[in-house]
Amino acid sequence: MLANTGQAMDNGFLSKLAFWQTSKSMGDLGVFVADNCLWAYKPKQDHSAAVISQFSVKKNDWYQAFEALKHQFGRVRVQLVLSHQYYQLVQAEKPNVEPTEVTQALIWSVKDMVSEPVANIHLDYFESSLIPSSKVNVVVSSRQFLMQLAGACNASGLEVAGISIEELALSHLLAHDNMAHMLVAHLPQQELLLLVVKAGEVLMQRRVRGFNQLNQATLEELKLGLADNLSLEIQRSMDYFESQLRQAPVASISILVEGDSASLANLVAANFNQKVTAITHDGVSSLLAQLALQELTRGEV
Repeated sequence: MLANTGQAMDNGFLSKLAFWQTSKSMGDLGVFVADNCLWAYKPKQDHSAAVISQFSVKKNDWYQAFEALKHQFGRVRVQLVLSHQYYQLVQAEKPNVEPTEVTQALIWSVKDMVSEPVANIHLDYFESSLIPSSKVNVVVSSRQFLMQLAGACNASGLEVAGISIEELALSHLLAHDNMAHMLVAHLPQQELLLLVVKAGEVLMQRRVRGFNQLNQATLEELKLGLADNLSLEIQRSMDYFESQLRQAPVASISILVEGDSASLANLVAANFNQKVTAITHDGVSSLLAQLALQELTRGEV
């Protein structure tokens, strides 16, 4: 499911589902698989500007959506990033088995933590090289859904480079240095995501309910408690990161939301010593499509 990386990911998904014939590619495309739509990003070329397009998915007809994508961009190689609604991310003890057997053993470790039936589980995992731990981060998705995506790409003559998730794609937004940095990210109608990254590795991630309408909040609503509530959740995450993971405080906090993100960042900044900044963007979904391309280089030296 996920590209190989220094975070020790299993690459079993591609070996199982990449059964299409590689055809002549017309370049690379980042694709964010969102709620009933695809967001596609093609980077700037020598004689053309960068392009961001949205393709609707009607009645789960992924083939139609990828056909429309191919009609615009040609037979490209695509790097997919799944929206959180299409997977679950949990922590589990790493099984004491041979490396080739870890993925299969993890199915039985996480079966009671996820909603997907065992027979339909497809999973991959990643772990940190910076924090000694017996636990691994396990990504669980529907095998049937992934087969739908793979089949749609195959039928459209598209080459799939890999499939990744929001947490890993968003890690590219933060500085890849020896300091820990926090990202507070929000997609409309979705749970809030708090992410801590150090040296390019995801060290902590946490989903928080209750902020689904954050992008629609007015300045008055932000001032009347919403920014303080958000600050409380940030502080809780920072406390866990420092006390439970035994890490130094994060060096910065970045805010990625739609709506009045600048005002939100200013209000949150009043509660912390760290620098708090709002990330400039033209839509979080379109940004995730751009970040998908950066997943192509994950693990490369």
